[in-house]
Amino acid sequence: MALSGIRVIDLTRILAGPFCTLMLADMGAEVIKVESEKGGDPVRVQGSIKDGLSWYFAQFNRNKKSIVLDLYSEAGKADLARLLETADVLVENYRPDVLAKMGFSPERLRELNPRLIRASVNGYGSTGPYVDRPSFDFIAQAMSGFMSVNGLPDGDPMRAAPPMSDMIAGLYCAFGVVTALQARERTGRGQAVESSLTNGLISMMAYLSAEYFATGKIPKRTGNNHPIAAPYGLFRATDGMVAVAPSNEIFVHRFLEVVGLLHLLEESRFLTNADRMENRDALVEIINAVTETRSVDHWIEVINKGGCPCGRVMNLGEVFSDPQVLSQEMVLEVDHPGHGMVKMTGFPVKLSETPPKLHRPAPKLGEHTEEVLGKLSKR
Repeated sequence: MALSGIRVIDLTRILAGPFCTLMLADMGAEVIKVESEKGGDPVRVQGSIKDGLSWYFAQFNRNKKSIVLDLYSEAGKADLARLLETADVLVENYRPDVLAKMGFSPERLRELNPRLIRASVNGYGSTGPYVDRPSFDFIAQAMSGFMSVNGLPDGDPMRAAPPMSDMIAGLYCAFGVVTALQARERTGRGQAVESSLTNGLISMMAYLSAEYFATGKIPKRTGNNHPIAAPYGLFRATDGMVAVAPSNEIFVHRFLEVVGLLHLLEESRFLTNADRMENRDALVEIINAVTETRSVDHWIEVINKGGCPCGRVMNLGEVFSDPQVLSQEMVLEVDHPGHGMVKMTGFPVKLSETPPKLHRPAPKLGEHTEEVLGKLSKR
């Protein structure tokens, strides 16, 4: 596997950090999750619990080992220090300076292991006036500008349902780790890697930010309409809604030709994209008057066949029974001893030579303490 032979010490909990280490574990890294004996990661008791197992925890902690250490005790800190001497990567999601107060400052970590990659996921970064503030996904969505552009034009700002900032920060942290590992191949030295919930979401605002930088205008909420293209969005059918994405003039022509409205482009109010944006409401209603006469299945077939991106608005039940999703192996099952088969989402990154694998279920609390620390005592 791509990261076989890489040892990761995982001090993270909840979501952003565990998502980072999940991706490293899926790619073959040995991820050792360090937990408190007082219940471990709080996610162990969150979400839907079936037969004593949190499927939320099972999803984000597959392919990992779990050990129990009391990091408030000198013995626990000594064990962690010995682990770090053997490690390639340390991932933590404490507030800045917490790790240093525990006795593991950047200087101490370099002394223990000059090749160690020291990765941190936090709320705002490690500099600036907000570094000591606690942060969660909802706050990051609010403070990144992300929430301000979501929702209906005449409604309140709206959060995205998934914890976007946690997932993005985890992705960036994993990307930073593998980048730092590659750099270490040239330099022989480890380095610090940092990602934050707020910075990650700000980066996802890039194309809206580009419009703001260019014009000085604050982006407005546009609901399901595209902020700079029309027509684009959800259109009514007899039995539901159809998502259509004509992102440029070629696709606009293809879409309007399929629905029998190509002549609209001869009207002055719909001639250019700027004209269509100005008269979007009228254009959408004209299109809806046509699309609502046929079924979702009809439009999915004919619009896609016509060469314009189009899709069904699906709930998760439909998603995880969709033949394309199943073909991509985006639904996995793992046998959890004592809990039966547990379903979870699959691997979004496909590698032809060193593919990710599901090789162990999420660990019981402290399941590998004796195995991992026992090997240290024999060194």
